[in-house]
Amino acid sequence: MATAQFLCNSSYQPSFKRKNPRNFSQNSSFSSFSRHGYCNFNRNLRFHTAPFVRAMASDSKLGTKQIEIVYDPDERINRLADEVDNTSGLSRLTLFSPCKINVFLRITSKREDGFHDLASLFHVISLGDKIKFSLSPSKDKDSLSTNAPGVPLDERNLIIKALNLYRKRTGSNQFFWIHLDKSVPTGAGLGGGSSNAATALWAANQFSGGLASEKELQEWSGEIGSDVPFFFSHGAAYCTGRGEVVKDVVPIPKEIPMVLIKPQQACPTGEVYKHLCMDQTSKVEPLSLLEKISENGISQDICINDLEPPAFQVLPSLKKLKQRILAAGRGQYDAVFMSGSGSTIVGIGSPDPPQFVYDDEEYQNIFWSEAHFLTRGENQWYAEPSSTLPTETE
Repeated sequence: MATAQFLCNSSYQPSFKRKNPRNFSQNSSFSSFSRHGYCNFNRNLRFHTAPFVRAMASDSKLGTKQIEIVYDPDERINRLADEVDNTSGLSRLTLFSPCKINVFLRITSKREDGFHDLASLFHVISLGDKIKFSLSPSKDKDSLSTNAPGVPLDERNLIIKALNLYRKRTGSNQFFWIHLDKSVPTGAGLGGGSSNAATALWAANQFSGGLASEKELQEWSGEIGSDVPFFFSHGAAYCTGRGEVVKDVVPIPKEIPMVLIKPQQACPTGEVYKHLCMDQTSKVEPLSLLEKISENGISQDICINDLEPPAFQVLPSLKKLKQRILAAGRGQYDAVFMSGSGSTIVGIGSPDPPQFVYDDEEYQNIFWSEAHFLTRGENQWYAEPSSTLPTETE
């Protein structure tokens, strides 16, 4: 006589009344798959316990012959997890948006279109913003918010310009909710807005599953601003033209510390260039500066910025700040120079500002931050460092 027996482990009580065992939920989470259990079904979730249902059958007339059927619900659940991974698109993404400094900046000529040709060593650094992207149900508008007063939230913002450009170039119909958590000061010569634009292009491409190559993103980004293509380098590049011609170079070791010091006043880039006199710029060959850095590292004679004299005309207090840092930081810094068109002064070689930044009432509300050089890996965006925090003196 044949007999049958079901053996269940004590932690799992299956219900066989449900006609459709796959109908756990209408969305990517399910619960109560048994009367005694609860699970949140998230992407990449795997169950490592092994509840089972075992059916055994025997027949006394056949002696010891048995048939054993094992049902393992883990296998079904893990298959469902794989299915969700393969079919669910990206819905949220948070990215670090780092800024840059110009280790040297030569202005080589004035162009017929009114712009200037430059030759500069750009390098990404560890100070940056954080941008959160979420898919929006809207099919005609992005929504941007920020913690920084005065930052435009419409099409004037380079993030929105970048997303519009991506949709135009790829035909994507995705729109976003974006929150910009700003740490990089504006009007600082650090390329914060350009970095935000590059980061937005990268994010849009991730949401769409990679409709564009990195090379295409870099080429398109020049339509947004001259500094944007640089951020699609690996983090260190020799940039020429208006800044959009980008050639990767060997990065500077990230162990080298620096401090960024910026007064409250900004330096409008347009005003700085208006005060630029080409006959007063340096005559040093830019490639020789690049060679010296690769051979001997950073020093004061290498960190030339042709925009310093006109920036100091626009903002005389900035010249005074640089002179005070040089005088107070003798031996503390390998080089002190202005980044971009200002108004940030960079001290290479120490993460600490001079003591007068703390002591003098004149610099009570000055911005400063420690930083280091940063790069990114192949097919990855820049990773947020855990140790660099912007600071305002009190």
